[in-house]
Amino acid sequence: MANNTSLNPNDESYQDVSNIAQRKDRLTEDNLIFSSSFNYIKDRRENLFDNDFSIFRFRVETAGNLFTSLSKALNLNKNSNDKYEIFGVPFSQFIKTEFDYVKHWDLGKKNVFAIRSYFGIAIPYGNSDNIPFAESFFAGGPNDIRAWSAYNLGPGSSLSTNEFNEANMKITLSAEERFNLVGRFNGAIFVDAGNIWNVLDNVEDNDATFEGLKSLKDIAIGSGFGLRYDFSFFVLRLDIGFKTYDPSRPDGARWFKDYNFGNAVYNIGINYPF
Repeated sequence: MANNTSLNPNDESYQDVSNIAQRKDRLTEDNLIFSSSFNYIKDRRENLFDNDFSIFRFRVETAGNLFTSLSKALNLNKNSNDKYEIFGVPFSQFIKTEFDYVKHWDLGKKNVFAIRSYFGIAIPYGNSDNIPFAESFFAGGPNDIRAWSAYNLGPGSSLSTNEFNEANMKITLSAEERFNLVGRFNGAIFVDAGNIWNVLDNVEDNDATFEGLKSLKDIAIGSGFGLRYDFSFFVLRLDIGFKTYDPSRPDGARWFKDYNFGNAVYNIGINYPF
């Protein structure tokens, strides 16, 4: 752990060791999650061949409220971290909400323009001061911001060396133009934007924390193109994403750096990303 290292706390490597230790703790910690959720979906798609439709999804999940009430009613003792435990494991308490909107426009001649907007936030309270890894958000990957591999973007403008980057708030915006090339081969050009941040939890890194509208300058932007083959019952997809705006770079050096095939991210997926 970082506090057992011989590195100077002012040394840049000290923070790297500290981050690795924190990530190890987050990935290996025990969590007891007892939750209930509500899902709402409004799907205006009439059939599999409908290319002019919208889908709205809303989800809310709450966890830990029943255990907290029982712990208080039974007058249970808290552990050294001031947390109630069930079977020796502190239980998680949070509220999580997600909004997801997708819209497709049929432009004719096998051309479709599609957009997606997503917002998610999970707020810990009561018996928790952070969100369990399994309930947190990540960015990147073939169905997300395709210029970054999964878990490789964010949080915020932080330049993390962690293998799994996650946070408790996420914003994503995507737009894609789809068109036929020849026969069953289709093409696409796309732009993805978004990021993850920590908010209302125990993370103190300013670069990783959402601090209002000024943090929107840390929204990453990726662009690229793709090739798809339509098997009728599913679509095989290859997307190539380029980092157009990288918030982890210093101010003034964020646009179109390493914008080449050598630094592109190659994604293989099944069916369309949204």
